[in-house]
Amino acid sequence: QVQLVESGGGLVQAGGSLRLSCAASGRTFSNYAMGWFRQAPGREREFVAAISWSGGATGYADSVKGRFTISRDNAKNTLYVQMSSLKPEDTAVYYCAARGTPYGRWYRGRYEYDYWGQGTQVTVSS
Repeated sequence: QVQLVESGGGLVQAGGSLRLSCAASGRTFSNYAMGWFRQAPGREREFVAAISWSGGATGYADSVKGRFTISRDNAKNTLYVQMSSLKPEDTAVYYCAARGTPYGRWYRGRYEYDYWGQGTQVTVSS
């Protein structure tokens, strides 16, 4: 089992920045590829960004490419996403997710992940 706890959400004005964190516990963090997803009211949970176990490979949704940066610190068992140039359409609950894998790749599909956090709310005002 892996336990994931997100933090760092809040209210920010359009154009502002936030950094979300996801603290992992329970298993060896570096055995897991990690991802960020988000879900706005009335919408499906959607992919935001993902990173391989080593941090050497990353992927982004087109809607956040160039504005969000995913990273991880395996020594601290923590996943991050730095969000800048935020837009009102970025408003959602943000979730981190983990998938055990020996491969140096990242995963886009939400059904490819085994463990999820409870989420943190991000609200971007116009």
